[in-house]
Amino acid sequence: MGLTEQELLGYFKSLSNWQRWGPNDTLGTLNHVTPEKRKAAAAMIMLGRTVSCARPIATGSQVNDYAGVAPQRYMIASGEALGRGADESTGPRGVGFAEYLGFVFHGVRITHLDGLAHESWDGQLYNGVPAAAVTTQAGATRHDVVNARQGVFTRAVLVDIARLRGEPWLEPGDAVTRREVEDFLASTGTVIGPGDGLLLRTGYPALIAEHGPVNEQAAGRAGWHASCLPLFYEIDIAFIASDTAQDSRPSGYEIVRNPIHLVGLVAMGLWLVDNCDFEDLSAHCDELGTQAFAMTFAPIPFSGATGSPVNPVALF
Repeated sequence: MGLTEQELLGYFKSLSNWQRWGPNDTLGTLNHVTPEKRKAAAAMIMLGRTVSCARPIATGSQVNDYAGVAPQRYMIASGEALGRGADESTGPRGVGFAEYLGFVFHGVRITHLDGLAHESWDGQLYNGVPAAAVTTQAGATRHDVVNARQGVFTRAVLVDIARLRGEPWLEPGDAVTRREVEDFLASTGTVIGPGDGLLLRTGYPALIAEHGPVNEQAAGRAGWHASCLPLFYEIDIAFIASDTAQDSRPSGYEIVRNPIHLVGLVAMGLWLVDNCDFEDLSAHCDELGTQAFAMTFAPIPFSGATGSPVNPVALF
């Protein structure tokens, strides 16, 4: 696609945000979401509509690729042994219920936010923090997801490449280049600017609804091509999101096999939201004749975590 691996390796320096916001910065590209940006995003909400862009988390056979573990739910207290009221009571009349939840959110199944401690390159995290700061006992002692606990609220833009191509979904392995992103923006008259979130719809949720999950190791994955990285940097994008795990696979590179994750997280400090579902959002954009809207999400502030499940919500 015109970008050599040596040029890609150069992105670790040419697209670097290290020291841009000081030596102790923990927010990376979320620094672009200013109070003025939030107020402008709030002014976009005219209809009071909300659209969730998260996939439901379900127990059962849907295992994640990271550890081969399906989400788990263990009920600590349930109501199966209780009666239906005072006359049939087999215990207290007022009973609460609770559960333990367990899952590996990194991978290709669960909608989640990648924090800046999720990836390293040459032994370093974003802003030159040693990779050894991610420890077995304490987790991420630097750059954990708690740094984003104030949440994200900003303007976002959906780049609907499946619609641009006139297809229900992109095929596994399809790579979306910078030129195609720019063609879509031009064709819809959409402008992106500093502090925006940039969302990619490949249509993968529609594909799995029709045919079931794809074995990405064998078939590949649709997603961003590495040529999009300079666009994210030049525009000062706050975060990117995709309905897949971001990187097209295979990426076409032997050394930097996941360039969106590696250059994005480590060099740019760019926050990533993986495995969204933009099918409803796409329908709303078509109905309303816009690709831009307000969006918000916030991580679970779990100390030491390298990311978090999230529920990104678009607001119109």
